[in-house]
Amino acid sequence: MSQEPAETLLSGVRNFRDVGGLPTVDGRRVRKGVLYRSGHLAHATDEDAAYLGGLGLHTVFDFRNAADQAMEGPDVELPGVRNLNIPLSDPASGKEFWQMVREGELQQLRELLGEGRAAARMTDSYRSMIGARTAEHSRILHALAEDSVPALMHCAAGKDRAGLAVAISLLALGVDRGAIEADYLESNAAHRRYRVHRSEKSSAGMSPEVMELLAPLFDARAAYLHAAFTAIDETWGDVDTYLLKGLRLEPQTRDRLRSRMLED
Repeated sequence: MSQEPAETLLSGVRNFRDVGGLPTVDGRRVRKGVLYRSGHLAHATDEDAAYLGGLGLHTVFDFRNAADQAMEGPDVELPGVRNLNIPLSDPASGKEFWQMVREGELQQLRELLGEGRAAARMTDSYRSMIGARTAEHSRILHALAEDSVPALMHCAAGKDRAGLAVAISLLALGVDRGAIEADYLESNAAHRRYRVHRSEKSSAGMSPEVMELLAPLFDARAAYLHAAFTAIDETWGDVDTYLLKGLRLEPQTRDRLRSRMLED
């Protein structure tokens, strides 16, 4: 098999990568081949599906909601792989907002996204996912600890919902925050970024100003991840308390998670 980076092998799946190799604060590393992340699999080619099917995956975690799936389609089926859908946003949340993003005229987009409003929306969404989605993130970590690795986590772009779920998983493994941030920011690479689509109904099209207004929605920005980390610290005091009290991750379960996913 080719030894090229895995993402070059996938033509219909964006933002695919193995997070193996990231360092923990106690000197260990995440095992390669146990946790992958990507954008959605709905447009995977036959060759993509063959590659993914050869990874030995146990579970694909799909964090899209019903509206996402209706727009993009279901994931391709990978034989023998469980697909676990855990929506990390309300199916009706932001429907009109995203319609405006795709169809709005320039003045509408200025009013919706301009003067820092787009970035503020993203920051607020990250904080909200920490505070309001403890049950879902708990379910993810318990699944990883029990039987769900190797695992692939994805949402639509593989940047926000999947990015935060991966970040929380890495925090539970004891990965250094700087390493988590560096992996998160890799979603900005040109070959990984979500392909923005604008409707032909809008005369504003994809002009430079439109793309500048949209950029905060499609960037991976350190400030977004920092907002999530700050929400953890402000609400629970530290990561250990967040995992124990917020996500109900008992020490023995966390030990099992680390045993499964870290190098010896």
